[in-house]
Amino acid sequence: MARSDSKRATTKPVPKAVIRSSAAVFWEEPPEHLHGAYSKMLVRPESCGAKRLDYRISLYQPKAYVAPHRHKIQEQVYHVLDGEGLMEIDGTRTIVRPNDVIFIPPGVEHAIYNTGFVDLRFVVVTSPPDDE
Repeated sequence: MARSDSKRATTKPVPKAVIRSSAAVFWEEPPEHLHGAYSKMLVRPESCGAKRLDYRISLYQPKAYVAPHRHKIQEQVYHVLDGEGLMEIDGTRTIVRPNDVIFIPPGVEHAIYNTGFVDLRFVVVTSPPDDE
């Protein structure tokens, strides 16, 4: 039996794979990210249609930080690539260095500070992309 035209019109579009050059994405300083705390929003719903992920690379200059905050429903993973700094989780600060991976569940207060002498570079993966 053939499908009706009305059924074809209501089918969801197939998601498309995207290859993005990170050099084509501008650095941003999001709210509450201070003194040279920059991120490139590489994978977001508005940039490539991601439904469950926010993937960004962050570069914090010495003295830069994100103010302590918490997320209602989002989970986050931080993966330190270069530099060193302090990761604050529920008021406890721990030194983080290259290859350290930090998991932050919803509701946990956290912040990251570049207390080192060179740029702190790390990847942040957040799911879902918005905290609603």
